[in-house]
Amino acid sequence: MTIGTAKPTRAEMEGVTHYFVNSHSIHSPLSAGEFAREADQLLATLFLASDTVILVGGSGLFIKSLVEGIDDLPGNEAVRKKWNTRFEEDGLSVLQQELAMKDPEYFATVDKNNPVRLIRALEVIELTGQKYSSLRLGKKKSNAFETNYFIVNHDREKLYERINRRVELMMEKGLEEEARSLFGFKANQALNTVGYKELFDFFDGKISKTEAIEYIKQNTRRFAKRQITWFKSLKNAKWGTPEELHEEIIRQFIKN
Repeated sequence: MTIGTAKPTRAEMEGVTHYFVNSHSIHSPLSAGEFAREADQLLATLFLASDTVILVGGSGLFIKSLVEGIDDLPGNEAVRKKWNTRFEEDGLSVLQQELAMKDPEYFATVDKNNPVRLIRALEVIELTGQKYSSLRLGKKKSNAFETNYFIVNHDREKLYERINRRVELMMEKGLEEEARSLFGFKANQALNTVGYKELFDFFDGKISKTEAIEYIKQNTRRFAKRQITWFKSLKNAKWGTPEELHEEIIRQFIKN
């Protein structure tokens, strides 16, 4: 999943040690809670050698899990697979209907177009017999480190232009071929991802290749919009363009 997930290249990683790149199989999906546990173990070692560690990423839930903590709720691969199969066979609307019926409180707040979130809630409800909303206690985690947030902020029009061009570059680099090589695993949760699921619909004859590319652009823009909304909730975050968020500014921000 190199092209579709935009992994950093060897040249980009040159001279800087990276972690959690090519670290897990698509057959062993990593939840936000599991990521936090593994990352905490790594940080305990890294902070022995350095005062600063940089966490880079766009997944607000994974960042929140590591920095603030999230509720440690049960999981079961067989149950998750069952709901993934329902999604694959019957579509998103079935998940929406099931969750709306079983937990209307959570359904009112969840991203209704995100099948991963819907499936996770249905998985927990089935395992516990309780509403997902009633189990989300929002317990705060205590850390031995201080966190500073820096958020790259582009003009919205420029951001969308960059996203559209990024998708075109991914197609030029061979995203279609990469997706075809993963087509046999399309029911896997890890592949229910923007860039792959649209091409899978093309391979299944549901849409044209041109439509698939446009849907990838559209869904990526929507994803970026949700990211911006998520990060706007952070207090005391430093927003800026790539040019503004240079090393000197970051060091000064941390000192203050």
